[in-house]
Amino acid sequence: MRAHPMPPLQDARWPEVEAAHRDVLVLPIGSTEQHGPHLPLDTDAFIADAVARRLHRIRPQVGLAPVLRLGASDEHAAFPGTLSIGTEALAHLVSELVRRASRWWRAVFIVNGHGGNVDALRQVRAAGEREGIPVVVHHLTVPGGDAHAGRTETSLMLHLDPARVRLDLAEPGETAPIVELMPRLRADGVRAVSANGVLGNPTGASGEQGAELFTHLVQRADAALTGLLTTVGGASPA
Repeated sequence: MRAHPMPPLQDARWPEVEAAHRDVLVLPIGSTEQHGPHLPLDTDAFIADAVARRLHRIRPQVGLAPVLRLGASDEHAAFPGTLSIGTEALAHLVSELVRRASRWWRAVFIVNGHGGNVDALRQVRAAGEREGIPVVVHHLTVPGGDAHAGRTETSLMLHLDPARVRLDLAEPGETAPIVELMPRLRADGVRAVSANGVLGNPTGASGEQGAELFTHLVQRADAALTGLLTTVGGASPA
């Protein structure tokens, strides 16, 4: 008898979870940090959650955890509203979550929407390897996209939730390549590089571009998730 798909965990009852496929748990992670004067603080978490929810719709046999909205955002700490728990705390929190989730799921697929979380999630993956827990960390990236609160993220938010975008406040920030900015960003933070917090140029962003970008993000994430499902034996939809 086939197991039943389950709703997202925040909507599920425990018997539904017990009766469902429990090969992979999808965990979206983002941040709460400044995204310029025109985007909400939860932009990274919102986009990661949207991709994870679409994956769950495509493959309802996977579990979908609630989005983790706090991340490692110390580089944005000079802007009011940014809430960061830092790299070590994030690594510990997610490692503990993965360890306990492994009682019920064979593997964890992390959808990461914030670049500042990379070091912490590298530690999470290493801990999973030591403990025999399969952990795949998938970072949401757009080839050629700008770094932060520019056209890429603005277009994605215009597609996903346009009412939360203040285009009347959108303006260019620092547009130099991120590789050139990285040493100063690491040393002094974003505000020392960009007064408005934008690394890029949101001018010309549109929901149409955002729809294309979102499709790209979902396709790449689904390919990575398919690989993990194949590894743990649950690739076929319920």
